[in-house]
Amino acid sequence: MPKTIHDPTTSIEKKDRCGDLSHRPRVLLGKMGLDGHDRGVKLIARLMRDSGIHVVYSGLWQTPRSLALSARDEDVDCIAVSMMSNSHRVLVPRLLDALEAVGRGDIAVNVGGIIPQADVQPLLDAGVRAVYHTGTGLDAIVESVRACVCPYAPLAHTEKTAALARMVSMAHEGTLPQSTPLKRPALIAGITGAPGAGKSTLVAALALEAGRRGRRIAVVAFDPMSPITSGALLGDRLRIDSNAIGDGVFYRSLAIVGEDYQSLPTIAGLIGAAGYDTLLVETVGAGQNDVAIRKHVDRTAVVVVPGMGDSVQMDKAGILEIADLFVANKADYAGEAQLVRELLDIASGRPILETVATEGRGIAALYDALIEAPLNR
Repeated sequence: MPKTIHDPTTSIEKKDRCGDLSHRPRVLLGKMGLDGHDRGVKLIARLMRDSGIHVVYSGLWQTPRSLALSARDEDVDCIAVSMMSNSHRVLVPRLLDALEAVGRGDIAVNVGGIIPQADVQPLLDAGVRAVYHTGTGLDAIVESVRACVCPYAPLAHTEKTAALARMVSMAHEGTLPQSTPLKRPALIAGITGAPGAGKSTLVAALALEAGRRGRRIAVVAFDPMSPITSGALLGDRLRIDSNAIGDGVFYRSLAIVGEDYQSLPTIAGLIGAAGYDTLLVETVGAGQNDVAIRKHVDRTAVVVVPGMGDSVQMDKAGILEIADLFVANKADYAGEAQLVRELLDIASGRPILETVATEGRGIAALYDALIEAPLNR
């Protein structure tokens, strides 16, 4: 076991690991158990992002298994988890066991919250890397995440999805061996649209629908990377219920600057070779000129919402032209009927699907049109 170091100035118990910043640090933030408050963790997420870290935020009410599945698919260097009501005694050991079960017992686990001093050493002995107390400084938390970074190398002898997640990391970093087998999925569908249109919620609903139909699909969700700090807040997983989806969906968040989809063809090839015949690609929040995704997918859904603009905006060249189908999301909002009428003027026979993603309305029909409909190659 690595030696334990106690730094009384930061109130963190630390274990030596790597600290090799050979790639951008990736951390999964989660609230485990019945903790329903996330103001503090959101503050930490923004601080880490501004410190150049790629932060995957999984949201509230996570279980040990859902966090382990997320950490595996996201190939994070560290899980930073907090909880309330002394539940750390039960939930943290279960999280460590769940990570072993999904083939990633090597991922560092940092625990925060109101942890009695008497419980700190037992947590460290169980395999926790760091314990954050209420007085821990934010700089110390950032440094503890950076200290978890180790160079990427293939995970040859582990669970197959964990191995896939690591290969995706290497492909995105440009370090994947050229001899790695690749196979393009039978269908790659892109979902794009303006920020706030509900793309992530739609993707989560489609993933859940795939599970109901017994289908295994993969999702790659892109978020913007800061051109200044290279940090990123990867929040798309916030909409995914890993407890409901389980192992049926491989879901990966990645950060890019602009529309740099250079690694996407290789990532798609890895996903296809791993046995997934369907890949959904969620773009960053798109503007009128953000059309590069069209080159990488077989079918493109453009998500629009009421209030996006008048008919003149509809007529302008750009993102609406690349749609193979339109998704009029938030169909319960005022202005939906007008939106559909204006889409009909430009659709030229392309399907228009109305959805309320938060309620699951229209998702089955969208699934059929986007994923099940035959391709016209």
